[in-house]
Amino acid sequence: KMAEKQEEPSNTQNGEPDNAEEGEEKKKKKLKREDLPPFEIVTGERLPAIFFKFQFRNVEYSSGRNKTFLCYVLETQGKESVTSRGYLEDEHAAAHAEMAFFNTILPKCESNLRYNITWYVSSSPCVTCADRITETLKKNKNLRLTIMVGRLFMWEEPEMQAALKKMKSAGCKLRIMKPQDFEYVWQNFVEQEEGEEAKAFVPWEDIQENFQYYEEKLAEIL
Repeated sequence: KMAEKQEEPSNTQNGEPDNAEEGEEKKKKKLKREDLPPFEIVTGERLPAIFFKFQFRNVEYSSGRNKTFLCYVLETQGKESVTSRGYLEDEHAAAHAEMAFFNTILPKCESNLRYNITWYVSSSPCVTCADRITETLKKNKNLRLTIMVGRLFMWEEPEMQAALKKMKSAGCKLRIMKPQDFEYVWQNFVEQEEGEEAKAFVPWEDIQENFQYYEEKLAEIL
C-alpha cells in the first residue's frame, strides 16, 4: 500500500509543457554558447524527498521500486573544467535513465575532452543498459564512469552477472553506496523545504547491513 501511495506523485512530474520549454531554452543556450561542450547544464534540479526515501532505500527485496533514479555529476576537462549535475528518472525520458543519460546529457563525447562521470543510481542497470554502458566506454576512451548503486538489480541471473563483469572490464567502476554516499545524495540532489534549515540525513535502520550485504554480493560477482 505504501508503495502505491508514494509512487503516485511521479505522474504529475511528467507534464509535457516542461519539455517544450526546455527545447526553447536549449536552442537559446546553443546559440549563445557555441564554445561550450555539447550538453545542457542543469542546475537546481532536485528530486522530491519522498522519492529519495522510497526509491533509494537499499532494501533486499525492492517491491514496488521499479523505476530508476539517476543523479549525476559530470566533470568535463578541457581548457577549463566544467562541472554539471542533475538527475534523471525513467519516465522523463521514455527510456531507462541510464540510456537517457547517454542520449540527452552526453549525446556526443568530444575526443579532445576528458569526461569524469559519477552516477548515484537507486539500483544497478538492467542487462540492456549494462551492455550500452560497456559499448559507450569501449568507444570513448576519454570517458571515465563510476556508478554508485543503492541496490543490485536481478543479481542472481547469470546474464546479469555476465553483463556487470563486461562493464567492469570496459573500465566502469561499480560500487555499492555506503551510508555516506546516501547522505551525499541527500545533501546535493534532494529538495530541501523552502526557508527551513536543511534537514539532516536520517539513515534508515538497516542501511549499514544492507550495504554490506550488497557489497559482498558484488564482490562475488566481479
